[in-house]
Amino acid sequence: MNAPVESRIDAHRWPDVARVPRSPLRAAAARALLRRLVHRLPLRVETPSGSFGPIGPPVLRLHRPEAFANRVGAGGLIGFGESYQAGDWDSGDLPGLLTVLAANVDSLVPPLLQTLRRPFVGSLPGRHDNTPANARRNIAEHYDRSDAMFALFLDETMTYSSALFNGAPARWGDLAEAQRRKIDRLLDRTGVGPDSRVLEIGTGWGEAAVRAAERGAHVHTVTLSSNQLEHARALAAERGVAGRVEAELRDYRALDDSRHYDAVISVEMIEAVGERYWPDYFQVLRRSLAPGGKVGLQAISMRHDRMLAARRTYTWIHKYVFPGGIIPSIPAMERCARGAGLRLIDRLDFGSDYAQTLRLWRERFDSRSGRLTDLGFDEVFRRTWDFYLAYSQAGFASGYLDVHQLVLEAGRERTLRRTGPDTAKVRRAH
Repeated sequence: MNAPVESRIDAHRWPDVARVPRSPLRAAAARALLRRLVHRLPLRVETPSGSFGPIGPPVLRLHRPEAFANRVGAGGLIGFGESYQAGDWDSGDLPGLLTVLAANVDSLVPPLLQTLRRPFVGSLPGRHDNTPANARRNIAEHYDRSDAMFALFLDETMTYSSALFNGAPARWGDLAEAQRRKIDRLLDRTGVGPDSRVLEIGTGWGEAAVRAAERGAHVHTVTLSSNQLEHARALAAERGVAGRVEAELRDYRALDDSRHYDAVISVEMIEAVGERYWPDYFQVLRRSLAPGGKVGLQAISMRHDRMLAARRTYTWIHKYVFPGGIIPSIPAMERCARGAGLRLIDRLDFGSDYAQTLRLWRERFDSRSGRLTDLGFDEVFRRTWDFYLAYSQAGFASGYLDVHQLVLEAGRERTLRRTGPDTAKVRRAH
């Protein structure tokens, strides 16, 4: 279990983590809600003065119960995350604890209090709207903080999206191969081969673009991350395919309309687009296709009703990890695709693989987090990313989130073929 954070929190860097709000009435409500949850869920709470709830894991250990109650009462789920960042609470099984909460998210708050959700949680700030001007900053806030930090927990491919395993329990030594398997499946389904013209929207650190080029394809890849652009170019040169990889710092909306591609791929990019711009994103996918071409997306999703409830909500993830992000639903993506003249012809669901991927990332991050200080990151940052990785793992482990590979082609009639990676049977996360 992690020790509590000391009181020396950098208030300039982490103002809302350093400050404990005072709201006695809301704190009382938070305490009552916690006791209600303990009576309904397999969850135990331990405090300096005693314990309550069923014996056994997962356990929520409150080091500073008053600070916890005030933060949660004043800030809801944002306050819950900030309380962890500050060290007010810990758990010996953080992903397990968060999985219990995620699996019961629809009933955590009583119906009467749910009616107050909108004014209580607040709305997305205007600066998070992914206009062309804002999108670059939003991407930089997450991806351009430090390549070395990401390298602490990513495998040798530096692939920051779900891997595709073969069904066996995932181990660290399996991760790089599983990432390549994921990429290869997307390239296979979109027909990428020698002399294919490929557009990639969202470069990442370059593994997919380079892997396509190693098949003999000519790849045009665009990103808004300066760090990732430099890494992708260096990777292409190192692997001997620089002449077949054109990497640019460019917004997808600024792509040349006159260029067309046999395949357009985009891996976990749509989550950073923003709901307002989903139609634009799918229009770009469609107009970039050459006749007979295919689009290959890898996308995280949530259930449609949950997406509708959360789409304008300001969350802890927005505040501390992904400004401007929103996870779509499958119906929302299908609607935008149809509106752009695309039809979905192939779909693979593999959310359980993402839970495994995130488990490996978090274990690696925790085992190497002692190096963060040398990279200029403090203890609150460590706890922020520990919570983020566990929070994400819980989302997929509980079925609250799913991830998919979707293949689309031009046409308005929907003919869907669902397949698994090696068979004709689809694997579903829930």
